[in-house]
Amino acid sequence: MPLLTRIRGPRDLDRLNLEELNQLAEEIRSFLVEAVSKTGGHLGPNLGVVELTIALHRVFDSPRDKVLWDTGHQSYVHKLLTGRQDFSKLKMKGGLSGYPSQAESEHDVIENSHASTVLGWADGIAKANQILERDDHVVAVIGDGALTGGMAWEALNNIADAKDRPLVIVVNDNERSYAPTIGGLANHLATLRTTDGYERFLARTKEVLERTPVVGQALYDTLHGAKKGLKDFIAPQGMFEDLGLKYVGPIDGHDLEALESALAKAKRFGGPVIVHCLTEKGRGYQPALQDEADRFHAVGKIHPDTGLPIASSGADWTSVFGEEMVKLGEEREDIVAITAAMLQPVGLDKFAKRFPKRVYDVGIAEQHGAVSAAGLATGGVHPVFAVYATFLNRAFDQVLMDVALHKCGVTFVLDRAGVTGTDGASHNGMWDMSILQVVPGLRLAAPRDADQVRAQLREAVAVDDAPTVVRFSKGAVGPAVPAVRRVGGMDVLREPGTDRPDVLLVSVGALAPMCLEIAGLLDKQGISTTVVDPRWVKPVDEAMAPLAEQHRVVVTVEDNSRVGGVGSAIAQALRDAGVDVPLRDFGIPPRFLDHASRAEVLAEIGLTAPDIARQVTGLVARLDGRYERSAADAVESARD
Repeated sequence: MPLLTRIRGPRDLDRLNLEELNQLAEEIRSFLVEAVSKTGGHLGPNLGVVELTIALHRVFDSPRDKVLWDTGHQSYVHKLLTGRQDFSKLKMKGGLSGYPSQAESEHDVIENSHASTVLGWADGIAKANQILERDDHVVAVIGDGALTGGMAWEALNNIADAKDRPLVIVVNDNERSYAPTIGGLANHLATLRTTDGYERFLARTKEVLERTPVVGQALYDTLHGAKKGLKDFIAPQGMFEDLGLKYVGPIDGHDLEALESALAKAKRFGGPVIVHCLTEKGRGYQPALQDEADRFHAVGKIHPDTGLPIASSGADWTSVFGEEMVKLGEEREDIVAITAAMLQPVGLDKFAKRFPKRVYDVGIAEQHGAVSAAGLATGGVHPVFAVYATFLNRAFDQVLMDVALHKCGVTFVLDRAGVTGTDGASHNGMWDMSILQVVPGLRLAAPRDADQVRAQLREAVAVDDAPTVVRFSKGAVGPAVPAVRRVGGMDVLREPGTDRPDVLLVSVGALAPMCLEIAGLLDKQGISTTVVDPRWVKPVDEAMAPLAEQHRVVVTVEDNSRVGGVGSAIAQALRDAGVDVPLRDFGIPPRFLDHASRAEVLAEIGLTAPDIARQVTGLVARLDGRYERSAADAVESARD
């Protein structure tokens, strides 16, 4: 009987000896390769933390002790050891989340899948334990990539200030976030060595000298004053210890005995401790180890034996952007690129290969990336900062106060905009077109197809006195959606052939095919519809109000929150222009969306062609009824 099937909770690990634990580790790796190859998911990071997760649950008593994961994509092993072994619907509707989930288990404390936050969480929970006089332990697992984020160091500054507040920080150092981790921190982690022996020596010496009359304390003070010099002689001085944090490591992250020993020592210590573990991303799976790009950080459905994808989905939005960036780089020497530890996922790997001196990976530090982009623009070049739409939320203040206020020509390219689905609530890019509406001078484009990605990217980088944003969806890009004509800066995609059409349907971005489908369904109900793609959704095109005035009702459809989104902006523009036409906006409701496929999420929130067509039909019918009643009332009044 496989050992894994006998694990229903962390305490089941206590009954296993070392040989059985190592066997369990191999079973877990085999399980992960087999299961994730069928569903897709974060494979490489989880293969790297098998022994570390086993050791954590052997030493600490979850859920009484709080084990927190940053960024959470490395929690698959944690799920297996806490009784969740049905991976058949991983990241699918009704199945396991790809990240920790409070709804799944009491062992999942936080659900965040945005990096660098776990130390802040740990600091707060440890403070609560101290106030309420609980002896629970708090363990924060953070990758070396996530340590490049400024939030992590803000938290460390607070954590180090409380010498008597127990908190264990496990640094999972695999030299990578997605790709190899870069920067001064990465270089430092590569040289750190343990100074635990010196600490024990110093403590014992202090005990002896404090018992020595007259000269004992003076000798100890002298020795302690030489501490830094002695440590530098014995081993490289750690920045963690400079902050006042005890440091243990580096530990072989695949040696169960060493891991348990180090974690047990950290658990017994009465204050904050760093346990530095060296792990190998993709361990035990040769196809992952041979993938130098990201060690199978995240995969789709693959052949488990070869690691090759089962099917190709064709060109995607990201690759279209990446190829156009290379062309722009060849045409303009002032074009530079910025990524936040995601060179390949955002499509900048080809640009980096062609122009290695013109790409900057700032680490998981979106705020710094935005400000650095402002500096680059001020210095005379045009930066293109490519980032997932959900992660730009973290840099809003910098977009507002550093880029926009200073009228810097910076282009932000937002990948994975709108409903992304399977990665769950935190990864849906559903807020960007709302939060960016308030930024003065900013211009925002929502391309509907590959041709428009190319065209609007070029239009964006031509702007040198304001921030520009180009946002697009996740996955395969569909066929081109041609325009019938252009009105102002907007593309008309469909015209009804009547002087007084019923509906002006405003289609935003990748939803153009669905909006054309809606128009077709309305046409069958005798409702004439014009479909227009504004292309640039901020600012609202000046031609929008006159065009809206020619219709009986305006309907907006966007893959973004309804609150403060494009529909709201157009409604305000119509009011400002004195155009009194009813407007109905369709978009994402203001709630966090559970993980499921994009199609399933859109169906759940009613953002489908049949759902919208049905509601618009009802709206037009009510308008007809109102007009008929008004006419009848007028006739009745005339008779009186």
